[in-house]
Amino acid sequence: MIAADCYRRGITPTYVAGFRAFLQLNRCVRKGEKAIRILAPMSVAEQARPGAGTDESPEESRRRVFFRTVPVFDVAMTDPLPGVEPVPLAPPAQPIEGDSHAEMIAPLVALARELGYTVETRRLPEAGPGGWCDPKQREIVIADGPANRRLRTLVHELGHALGIGYEHYGRRRAEVLVDCASYIVCGSVGLDVGGETIPYVAGWSEDGALDAIREYAETIDTIARRIEDALNAASTTPTEHELADAA
Repeated sequence: MIAADCYRRGITPTYVAGFRAFLQLNRCVRKGEKAIRILAPMSVAEQARPGAGTDESPEESRRRVFFRTVPVFDVAMTDPLPGVEPVPLAPPAQPIEGDSHAEMIAPLVALARELGYTVETRRLPEAGPGGWCDPKQREIVIADGPANRRLRTLVHELGHALGIGYEHYGRRRAEVLVDCASYIVCGSVGLDVGGETIPYVAGWSEDGALDAIREYAETIDTIARRIEDALNAASTTPTEHELADAA
């Protein structure tokens, strides 16, 4: 939604946050700037059914996630607060062409196997796709190349393997959902894929497929969290060297 809104305005988003968040960064949104509208998750407790027992504690009560529209702004819409030094905004991020995230490929291959898929790396034509997910053959193919690019492609194809397929969602909608989830996952591990994802999603929005982001925001979040969980679990598992040192 950020990508499409900024695309229509001719803005290239770089750092997006809420009004109060920018104040904490010693910046203030300029008067008259039009907010970008996004969907933010909100967890609420379900109301007890009439006649239901009261033995259930608040901690055990079921909660549901809803999404509400909230305003955010790009840093280009702000100015530094007078008399204070703005907080640096650039997060640590590695380029898509590097090999800094090579160790994250193995846990994602393990996730693919858990889902019943094989993963194969091939030398593919530069003009063709960087990879694909074949639900009938139960295989994921990714193009050979820098580890960071292979990781980015594997995350994307895992989104399809986790249920975002063409048959149910249609090609346009499925690609928008999966690439939004990929952007979330890669950003969470410090991999900069904005240069690819933002124009990609914005391009799909021209055909109306951006409505999928609004309609399936919770699906995007669920897919991203599932892949992030696989990466987080791997990062907390001791390596053989660590186990040997502990012994």
